[in-house]
Amino acid sequence: MSSFSFAAESSGDLPVPTATKEKLRKEIVGAATKNADREYIVGYRDIIYVEIYGEGSMAVGVEAPASSSAGEGDENTPSFLRGRGTGAEVRMDGRVSLRHIGDVYVVGMTLSQIADYLKELYSSIYENPSVTVTLVQGNSRQYTLMGQVKTPGLYHLDFPLTLVKAIAKAGGFNEWANNEVTVIRQDDHLVPHEEKKGSTDKKKDKGGQTFEFDYSDFLKGKHLEKNIIIQPGDVIVVH
Repeated sequence: MSSFSFAAESSGDLPVPTATKEKLRKEIVGAATKNADREYIVGYRDIIYVEIYGEGSMAVGVEAPASSSAGEGDENTPSFLRGRGTGAEVRMDGRVSLRHIGDVYVVGMTLSQIADYLKELYSSIYENPSVTVTLVQGNSRQYTLMGQVKTPGLYHLDFPLTLVKAIAKAGGFNEWANNEVTVIRQDDHLVPHEEKKGSTDKKKDKGGQTFEFDYSDFLKGKHLEKNIIIQPGDVIVVH
């Protein structure tokens, strides 16, 4: 079972604003440093831990961590399902159940937005509550790997992953592969910095984009920029 360290407090409880942190980070690291990664957006089946300082967990029906006897990480068994961690699961209706306030819709929100939202809701119960929201397990971010690899299937995207690493995670090419790969990406998963690259092998189609990658070229040190970062919802087809 994968662990995460994403967490956020309600902004009203933070002594140092986020903008100040980013400004100081750039001053220390240098002007050439990349922009900070985008905040995690909560989706269906994610597990979040909601805590109010001094009151403990607000999750209803908290489950103890389960061992992943089957699922991704086991040999040759990548799976959509994983053992559930301690916390509140985002159900298929996009809601989590929390003590005192009932069901709350959280899909599409960042952790800091959820913390701010819950702080307002819990202010009717507690005086100036300090709310922390932590991502325990990210189950909503997946990509699909199909075709001529040893272990095709649906994989969880737990950390930044390049195309080559995604193929390696699936056991690599099988004996019928010709080393050519296509990545299909829907519009709602497009990433701004990739749109600006203007790669000649990126095709704009109605409803999304396709990226072409040749592993033989990659081994020769050619077109290394085509080893793109995988995004949630990507479909990788190995020919």
